[in-house]
Amino acid sequence: MRNIQFTAHIERDLETGLYIGMVPSIQGAHTQAMSLDQLQANLKEVVELCLEEMSDEDIKALPAFVGLQSFSIAV
Repeated sequence: MRNIQFTAHIERDLETGLYIGMVPSIQGAHTQAMSLDQLQANLKEVVELCLEEMSDEDIKALPAFVGLQSFSIAV
């Protein structure tokens, strides 16, 4: 068994206060939680469930994380 590193995009919903996490490289891999610790546990669980449904070829074809880029726009 091998380990695969994933990167999650995390935002905080201003209305509910919930953290929302998604793994962009896996369609459907998103969840929410009240704390970052719980969000990480939830993300691991949802990714494991998604991987169970994927073929070995699909898993091997997952995109590699390159980096993050921040920018601003004046409005």
